[in-house]
Amino acid sequence: GLRNRIQMQFPSGYGSHLPNYSAPSGHYSQVPNKAAASHLDNQYRASYYPGYYSAPAQNVMTSVGSNVLNAQESQHLYNNTPPHSGGSSDRPVQGAISSASYLHMSAQQSHSAFDNHYSTSVSSSVAPQGFPLNSDHYAMPVVSGAMYPNVSYPPVAAGGAYGQTFTSQSLPTVGQFKDTNAFSSQSTSVPHSVQQHVPVGYNTTLSTVSSAQSVQDNLSRNLTGSVAKVNNQINTGMQYGGYVNNQASSAPAPLSSSSDDEEEDEEDEEAGWLYILNTCGISFVLPETRSVTSSPVPTPSVLQTSKASKPFGYGYPALQPGYQNATPPTPVQPSNPGHHPGVNQLSSSLGGLSLQHSQQPESLRPVNLTHDRNILPVSSVPAPVPNLNSELRKLNCSPDSFRCTLTNIPQTQALLNKAKLPLGLLLHPFRDLTQLPVITSSTIVRCRSCRTYINPFVSFIDQRRWKCNLCYRVNDVPEEFMYNPLTRSYGEPHKRPEVQNSTVEFIASSDYMLRPPQPAVYLFVLDVSHNAVEAGYLTIVCQSLLENLDKLPGDSRTRIGFITFDSTVQFYNLQEGLSQPQMLIVSDIDDIFLPTPDSLLVNLHESKELIKDLLNALPNMFTNTRETHSALGPALQAAFKLMSPTGGRISVFQTQLPSLGAGLLHSREDPNQRSSTKVVQHLGPATDFYKKLALDCSGQQIAVDLFLLSSQYSDLASLACMSKYSAGCIYYYPSFHRTHNPAQAEKLQKDLKRYLTRKIGFEAVMRIRCTKGLSIHTFHGNFFVRSTDLLSLANVNPDAGFAVQMSIEESLTDTSLVCFQTALLYTSSKGERRIRVHTLCLPVVSSLSDVYAGADVQAVVCLLANMAVDRSISSSLADARDALVNAVVDSLAAYMSTASNLQQSMLIAPTSLKLFPLYILALLKQKAFRTGTSTRLDDRVYAMCQMKSQPLVHLMKMIHPNLYRIDKLTDETTIHVNDRVVPQPPLQKLSAEKLTREGAFLMDCGSVFYLWIGKNCDNNFIKDVLGYPNYASVPQKMTQLPEVDAPSSERTRSFISWLRDSRPLSPVLQVIKDENPAKTDFFQHLIEDRTEAAFSYYEFLLNIQQQICK
Repeated sequence: GLRNRIQMQFPSGYGSHLPNYSAPSGHYSQVPNKAAASHLDNQYRASYYPGYYSAPAQNVMTSVGSNVLNAQESQHLYNNTPPHSGGSSDRPVQGAISSASYLHMSAQQSHSAFDNHYSTSVSSSVAPQGFPLNSDHYAMPVVSGAMYPNVSYPPVAAGGAYGQTFTSQSLPTVGQFKDTNAFSSQSTSVPHSVQQHVPVGYNTTLSTVSSAQSVQDNLSRNLTGSVAKVNNQINTGMQYGGYVNNQASSAPAPLSSSSDDEEEDEEDEEAGWLYILNTCGISFVLPETRSVTSSPVPTPSVLQTSKASKPFGYGYPALQPGYQNATPPTPVQPSNPGHHPGVNQLSSSLGGLSLQHSQQPESLRPVNLTHDRNILPVSSVPAPVPNLNSELRKLNCSPDSFRCTLTNIPQTQALLNKAKLPLGLLLHPFRDLTQLPVITSSTIVRCRSCRTYINPFVSFIDQRRWKCNLCYRVNDVPEEFMYNPLTRSYGEPHKRPEVQNSTVEFIASSDYMLRPPQPAVYLFVLDVSHNAVEAGYLTIVCQSLLENLDKLPGDSRTRIGFITFDSTVQFYNLQEGLSQPQMLIVSDIDDIFLPTPDSLLVNLHESKELIKDLLNALPNMFTNTRETHSALGPALQAAFKLMSPTGGRISVFQTQLPSLGAGLLHSREDPNQRSSTKVVQHLGPATDFYKKLALDCSGQQIAVDLFLLSSQYSDLASLACMSKYSAGCIYYYPSFHRTHNPAQAEKLQKDLKRYLTRKIGFEAVMRIRCTKGLSIHTFHGNFFVRSTDLLSLANVNPDAGFAVQMSIEESLTDTSLVCFQTALLYTSSKGERRIRVHTLCLPVVSSLSDVYAGADVQAVVCLLANMAVDRSISSSLADARDALVNAVVDSLAAYMSTASNLQQSMLIAPTSLKLFPLYILALLKQKAFRTGTSTRLDDRVYAMCQMKSQPLVHLMKMIHPNLYRIDKLTDETTIHVNDRVVPQPPLQKLSAEKLTREGAFLMDCGSVFYLWIGKNCDNNFIKDVLGYPNYASVPQKMTQLPEVDAPSSERTRSFISWLRDSRPLSPVLQVIKDENPAKTDFFQHLIEDRTEAAFSYYEFLLNIQQQICK
């Protein structure tokens, strides 16, 4: 089983034999192959393929009719995509289609996001059973030469394993393939009728999720989209994490088979070995357990309602602590599937406070953008506070961990479509926290139906029963939960820490693991070619490792190893007992093998002296090398073999294009096209080698982190795949040189310190659940989507951000609040299995003005940035740029049409969106999306990688940096932080008109600080703060401020270190004078000014206004 499954998963070529997957040490239970849901494919094929196979489809994509391709056409497009169309190497890998779960087609549900064009006609064009001719074969497009074999999947039998993973059942476990009635034939074969009215559940849609594509599509006119056809599209295109990322995603992942309970726990799943919770009953992995029409599902699913009946009707009360006093009129009987009368009446009085009855909130005050030139606030823009009662507000999740683009959730998809704003979440789930309640309890209380963790927003019906805030099921309170360890009191379950904190961490029991937690394992793969030695990075890396060896997260089991490579691959035997490290060279790079498999990854503590000897020797071992080649691919294959038995982290340091062996690349950049305003090519990978390698790694719980230190083009678009799909991270240092580029050298040093010592989670999985009625359809970030909604993160780090797009599948009329919960299950570096849970609660509104009042402009912009990256890769940069502009045009036009008495001559925005046009203009001028300004291809691709993986706070500084005047800091406006007085200068507009020759200005771009000194700047400031007598004597490459005992020096340093402390990676400071080459970077960030290639902010506003008036 496993072996075939793998075959499906990867196109031939790299590792189709994959020895390592054959259930190495028994961690993976063997599982029968799941039959792929081929019929799914037909149903949706027509409308889902477009963005992905973009070449032939280009004309289609933008046209409104893209959903209506007739079957033959789409069939044709689907099978004959030419090798390099658009994101070619990112096509779904062989199994991808199966993950379609069944994306439902009914037009009225279309998730059209903000595009009515898309909202119709989805279902109409697709015949119910689609193209029989090819139904059980997916011919895959050719990707750069590697053929995808035509694997033919057996048609789905009625009781077939894969038929319905998504309805209310979780994936079957091994014993389930017999035609048990658990998968009734009905539910399995997804009859067309079901399609019609089962809005797909969380997951289900999800698959759809993949809709990265979709996004793409409807990004097509509008990025904004909540994705029109989202559901009808599978994972097609996204380049990365989106779902697509996961191409293999659909490959049936190694199932966690647990003997006889069909429940795979939530986060459980997937890591190939995963965690099963043994409770009785089924866990419906979907938060909204929807049963398919009437399929007989196993009994525990009582609460499912058949689609036809109303969703259970009530909002849950918001009275948190305490119990509801209203007794439900009829006893709530869990066994009564379709209706739970009762709590309705509460919802109106509690919960979201509707805005409509009060006076107009400040966030709706109209702002005339063309007249009001000073819209930038004086200090950084705070996250909007959801309009909830004070009790709920206190309990809500911090916006630093969890933000929604709309803090007032529209009641229906139609209302969301009207607002023309995207609905999605921005997550920073593993960020460093100063306080975190850690709960070690033998019982982790979760909803029996949807597996939501108990949280502050559930309601207690009485002491013994609680109602889930996501699916509304009534659950029993377990006996152990009645006791509160904090107060040592009995009988007050609502006062337990799990119910008083929206961010908690549970220490998981053995139910959540199928193999013992892995040790921390770190492997360093270092480029030692001539180019690498010349750049001098080895000295910094080895020095940093020596300084931080004892701070590497881990325990007594921590293991470490080193591989170096040029045209051959060198291994280092560090076996305890040797007098010095032994280098073993493997020169057969076409058939790489491990020379001594047992002594290459060694215990850090036992072999510490040898490791130190190696680190001291490495920088000088290759000083006279003549080797110019780089066999990166073979070195990675060796690293994969070495790490497979345990999992862990591979850190790759590369300085050039890989030129030998598997994965070799050729230069694709034409330097003359760097400032082209036309098509920007090669944003996608040139080969699928790195992606397939990453998927293999992910399957073995290995993440690959890439440090690219290059002086010339290195095809980051291809190399980045090793990290994107394995949940790794990417660091890029263009023009790196230890002596000629001190700023980059210092940055590498600071980044490494953080990288080596920050906390790390191994073998992690993350799942996001939301209230019944909402569904998630696209994910953004670095990971691999294993089953529809389970993100596999071989490693998780505290600096990683994620984003998801959502749609409203069923109207939320019966509730006044919705909740989102993300659960991250991981192994800590000390070998503990932990679950970090964040829960966010938001009000539901029914009027358009309330939707605008709750818009979180920064979250909207960051989500659009993620969508635009996908769109650039699947379609074109020009399309992505148009979609960004349309996002502003459409939402402001929609807002202006609701406001009465506006003259056409004005461009009006609600206060909540007043910065929207400014931020979008900034995004259009960002390296990822700009045109007409010389931009190296690797710089552009790196900026796109950042958009997809940075948390919101960091991303916003990249998009719209903060500018401060710092030569006149005073003690008048200050804040006190730990005995330090920190000046708070006001933010300045990003425009040269704000710079004066007499001043000094600090620009905070997130990972770099530019300190611009005017020619006539006061000499006292230069002397006190920079330590030089006058402007002329300040050196070109200055990156440090001296400690001078003068008030202006102390204020400046205090302010800069306060800014530094607010982020994990310490930014480098670059002092800029007029003749400094870095000056162009500084001026390119002044986004309100006009450039040869781009509008000024005022011109951009006029352009928006013109388009609205058209």
